[in-house]
Amino acid sequence: MKVICLQCQTENAADSQFCSQCGAKLGSEMDSTITFAGPIEVTEEEHIDFDGLSNEGPLLVVVKGIGVGQTFNIVEDVLVIGRDPKSDIFLDDITVSRKHAVINRENGDLRISDTGSLNGTYVNHERVDKVKMVNRDELQIGKFKMIFIDKQGVGGGA
Repeated sequence: MKVICLQCQTENAADSQFCSQCGAKLGSEMDSTITFAGPIEVTEEEHIDFDGLSNEGPLLVVVKGIGVGQTFNIVEDVLVIGRDPKSDIFLDDITVSRKHAVINRENGDLRISDTGSLNGTYVNHERVDKVKMVNRDELQIGKFKMIFIDKQGVGGGA
């Protein structure tokens, strides 16, 4: 069985660790995203006191997955979310693609876009390609569930 290089699509011998064409490390199970059908079930959600959060701008709060309670301030105009350690929001789990989604600031609004991830990006339990985020939206990427909070909405309902 041949191994296909994910970088240049060259066929390599099954026992190869690096591509003979481009030199890229050939994938193992841990190098690729595991796919699931539909949103991934995650463990019980931890209670977070959203009203007690103080912030300088919009943020995401992890409520399920690794790092529950962790917050990510959204101050840049473009934020990459993914499993790549160089991502602005690094989600270290095999259910997350390397570059899973991007948050862009457009005309004062924040929009999240899926970048062709295998497991999809979900906002309020709906798979999305691109959508404007509003206060208290629930964002799911792989096994991670986050709540979007904007500074005008802290303490508000939804």
